[in-house]
Amino acid sequence: MLARLMTGSGDDGPVTIPRGPAREAAERELSDPRYHQNDPNLLQRALNWFWERIGDLFDAAAGATPGGWAGLIAVVLVVVLLAVALRLRLGALRRTPTSGGGALFGDRPRTAAEHRAAAEQHAADSRWTEAVQERMRGLVLALEERALLAPGPGRTADEAATEAGRMLPAHAERLRAAARTFDDVTYGGRPGTEREYALLSSLDTDLQHSKPQPASAATALDGSGT
Repeated sequence: MLARLMTGSGDDGPVTIPRGPAREAAERELSDPRYHQNDPNLLQRALNWFWERIGDLFDAAAGATPGGWAGLIAVVLVVVLLAVALRLRLGALRRTPTSGGGALFGDRPRTAAEHRAAAEQHAADSRWTEAVQERMRGLVLALEERALLAPGPGRTADEAATEAGRMLPAHAERLRAAARTFDDVTYGGRPGTEREYALLSSLDTDLQHSKPQPASAATALDGSGT
């Protein structure tokens, strides 16, 4: 079309048209809607641009990877397999704890008996995660009610186990294990089990019949070898 505009047509010989007018004539001609009936719409153009950038990215990655595209595919497969392995190893990840916050207790004050009753109800319904949580809370709160632990609304399970272990050293290891179980089911996303609940219940019962042993006395006993 430009050639016709620049040279003319027919038998009259070539016609010379200056560059500016020729360009304007070409623009007017190309602005005719019939030339744009099959043009992609705005969304399609945006998608085309996006996929072109993705293709450029993969081309660059393939060029930087030993083995080209084959090497890039191998790297992607290794990353996917590692992600799957980590998912299977760690289990479901949770953005928030199963219940409560970082503290052992919630906002509403309850008694040790109330926590134990809630734990028994959860256990009867085979809801072992909730049963473990409530039993641990009842255990710690019972120690507070006996003045073996100072009241600590913001206390964590680990802190409670450490403090209680100083007063009841014979149960220190079981207390630490109970705290780990509580953390695993509350913050790690791992479901509680009937066995874990039974161990917690047994520990809670034993603690109710245990007498405190001050740290100084425990140290003296260890030093005397008795």
